[in-house]
Amino acid sequence: MLLLVLGFLATVLLSAPSAQAFQPPVPAIQPAAVSSSVQSQEFENRISGVLRGVDGPIADVTVTATGNGFEGEATSGANGSWTIGVPEQGTYEVAIDEDTLPEGIALAEGQENPRDVTFAGTSTASTLFLFGEGIVATTTSIWTTLAERALAGFSFGLLLALSAVGLSLIFGTTGLTNFAHGEMVTLGAVLTFGFATMGLPAPVAILLAVLGGGLLGYVQDAGLWKPLRRRGTGLVPMMIVSIGLALALRYIIQFNFGGATQQLPGSQSAIIDIGSVSISRNNLTSLIVSLVVILLVAFLLLRTRIGKATRAVADNPALAAASGIDVDRVIRIVWVIGGMLAALGGILWAYYRPGVSYNMGQQILLLIFAGVVLGGLGTVFGALIGSIIVGLFVEISTLWLEADLKYVGALLIMILVLLFRPQGILGRKERIG
Repeated sequence: MLLLVLGFLATVLLSAPSAQAFQPPVPAIQPAAVSSSVQSQEFENRISGVLRGVDGPIADVTVTATGNGFEGEATSGANGSWTIGVPEQGTYEVAIDEDTLPEGIALAEGQENPRDVTFAGTSTASTLFLFGEGIVATTTSIWTTLAERALAGFSFGLLLALSAVGLSLIFGTTGLTNFAHGEMVTLGAVLTFGFATMGLPAPVAILLAVLGGGLLGYVQDAGLWKPLRRRGTGLVPMMIVSIGLALALRYIIQFNFGGATQQLPGSQSAIIDIGSVSISRNNLTSLIVSLVVILLVAFLLLRTRIGKATRAVADNPALAAASGIDVDRVIRIVWVIGGMLAALGGILWAYYRPGVSYNMGQQILLLIFAGVVLGGLGTVFGALIGSIIVGLFVEISTLWLEADLKYVGALLIMILVLLFRPQGILGRKERIG
């Protein structure tokens, strides 16, 4: 059955149009002028940004990108956003034509114009120009910046929690540390991209992708993990099997999807102001969706029969079986729910990055483990709390760390927890031996 699901995945991806068929919409931005006959919108690699001053977005400003034998141009839209497509990744010189700035608006003192922008392994690169009286004396206070980073971190922590809760449910009921969980995260985003390029509306594509994640969880348990449990396979060999499964799934996805980073429909979103704090519409939507889904999972675990049976199996499988609970059925349901949560987390992660790639689940897997370990292995609510802490730390740490180093701090948290409180925040101490 596992082969059937992999075949279905390959069919969806191979029947989809070219990966360039879906490019994110760029509202209110004029077509870029390029040095060749090819329009820059046809390129999958993009440099983008948003121009905002003290009084709001700055429109109708000309921005140019030059490098690697290419020159492109764009004009900022009504929301201040601009995007220039470029033929290849690399380093480009990006400049604002200051003559096109509205009267009374100038670049902040010390702003580099032009400046070099370098792609960092994804198909999108961004840069930010500051306007006003200076970089130090900008109207955005440190507290506003801290609030914005905290809000973004809360959103990131909740999408991490979706995947972490699924992983924690599986560990709690089976004892398995599933290293293939990252590929279940990737599957959600890849299937969404595949269904969207087939012409399905984005909500339908997302719903089918989440169901596809649940189907993969069902087939994994029915075709692989249940037979191994019946044979009495130890947890360490099963963990090694999960590593092999992760590699197999990752490169099956790469073979069919390709190695490039692609964008989901609507990946470029407007900035929403909530008082003095700004957040992108996609991040705000991700926060709300994650919170609602997590509350539904909490209700399922606390108020329904299957939830109580799941907690009983996680606490003591043998006693649960002696009480008349069908342990295999509970575990099967947990795998389905875990697969659906992982797929939804992958979709939200693709919008957060933004972008879909074959190894995106691998990139976030250690952060998921960090959230689970911090909260306590096998505790669902611990995974939620741990993931939120990791998300907050990752985003707030950018105030004093380089953006490329922000994930290192989260992994440092995991190491410290293992050293000083191995059971995690909500975990229980256990005697071994």
